[in-house]
Amino acid sequence: MKLADLDVIVTAPPAPGWGGRYWIIPKVTTDTGIVGYGECYASSVGPEAMTAVIKDVFERHMAGENPENIELMFRRVYSAGFTQRPDLTVMGAWSGLEIACWDILGKDRDRPVHALIGGRMNDRIRAYTYLYPRPSHPLPAFWASPDMAGEVALDMVEKGYTAVKFDPAGPYTIRGGHMPAMGDIAMSVAFCAAIREAVGDRTDLLFGTHGQFSTGGAIRLGKALEPYNPLWYEEPIPPDNAAEMAKVASAVCIPVATGERLTTKAEFAEVLRQGAATILQPALGRAGGIWETKKIAALAEVYNAQMAPHLYAGPVEWAANVQLAASIPNILMAETIETPFHNDLIKGSITVEGGYIPVPTAPGLGIDFDEDLARAHPYDGDGLHLQMQEHPISYHEVNNFAGGAPVKME
Repeated sequence: MKLADLDVIVTAPPAPGWGGRYWIIPKVTTDTGIVGYGECYASSVGPEAMTAVIKDVFERHMAGENPENIELMFRRVYSAGFTQRPDLTVMGAWSGLEIACWDILGKDRDRPVHALIGGRMNDRIRAYTYLYPRPSHPLPAFWASPDMAGEVALDMVEKGYTAVKFDPAGPYTIRGGHMPAMGDIAMSVAFCAAIREAVGDRTDLLFGTHGQFSTGGAIRLGKALEPYNPLWYEEPIPPDNAAEMAKVASAVCIPVATGERLTTKAEFAEVLRQGAATILQPALGRAGGIWETKKIAALAEVYNAQMAPHLYAGPVEWAANVQLAASIPNILMAETIETPFHNDLIKGSITVEGGYIPVPTAPGLGIDFDEDLARAHPYDGDGLHLQMQEHPISYHEVNNFAGGAPVKME
């Protein structure tokens, strides 16, 4: 069996667009006719340019190869152009293609992917969700309303979720770390207080930021949140400086989590060596795919750290996250996004039941991907999957973070 053909599907979730502006889905076919699907996460170039990168990686390093040879193909890609270091865009392309290879291998052997990477350790995976607004909640007012956040948190707890994430401390910007405004600190404390009041001790609070603070600013904010006992403090400073993140981790009594913007074991190893985080959040469509993230999980075991795969993408990456999570002992939880489009794109083949994801037993990634539906929603915008704010934050007005890159309602 050899890898023969590649098609790249770019699909755009309809409004409100939770999960990003578009999802990039490589479709790989073997010479025996087996089809595998993958997903590339949050590319730093536009979808047309990223499609070209994906095609180049496939044609240069993978076409004609046996899909079993994951390690060989990874080393080709990782070393391409005399690099042998993490390259965000190239490794993002590889990650989606690699996931598709595992989908192929599972289908060829009539086994779920987790059975091929160590077997089933977990029958179900604890799920967490971001706090998205109810249809009745006004936007953008929702993003600055602790009371509305408390209402949604209670909704999620009643559905069975035992962990909810929110990020009221303002937007991410191109300007690197900054000091939070006093209003940002006050808003963050108010959100924690309102959500804790609404749900009591029935759920963990996951406090998200997006690497937007300076080291000192992250410590100030984290100390203010400690009375509410969040389970984690996500990416409190920019992800490119593990030593400074370690200073935050040692100063704040909340576990630090990071990893959405990191790729390969090389970058995650530095986080662990520095003591910068005890919870790793790889996005499998960027981190190097399933096999590379399995190695990251093994490194985390050595440092007594846990894994919480990140998801701000489509359901194919989610399926890869679940297959990995099923096979590792140090899984903490996995992020979920429940929208009709996510569900319909995989025909309901993965679900959340009472706050947990039952591990699918179907071959490959365990999903039934609706290619026609994906193609019926092409992306025609000019934005990136996620975009950083260019202007600085305000020290006088509310600094809203509007839930990623939502699609504007018509």
